[in-house]
Amino acid sequence: MSTQTASPQRKRPVNLTLSEDVVASAKRYSNNLSATVETLLTEYARRQQLAAAERQQRAQACATEWNAVHAAVGSFADEHSTL
Repeated sequence: MSTQTASPQRKRPVNLTLSEDVVASAKRYSNNLSATVETLLTEYARRQQLAAAERQQRAQACATEWNAVHAAVGSFADEHSTL
């Protein structure tokens, strides 16, 4: 796993609370935990953004289909509207 970031950016210290066992285990595989965590968080944020965009796309497709059904057959409530 690469621990390099895509471009050099301003860094700032943050506090994380991690279990000692996880830190000890991770140190066996990485000599730079900050870079490793940054890489993992970057990928996590990217996946979350993609998932949100996919949910939005599915919701838009659903609304488009529902509007097409409504345009074709109307609404059951139309028969009962007093407006």
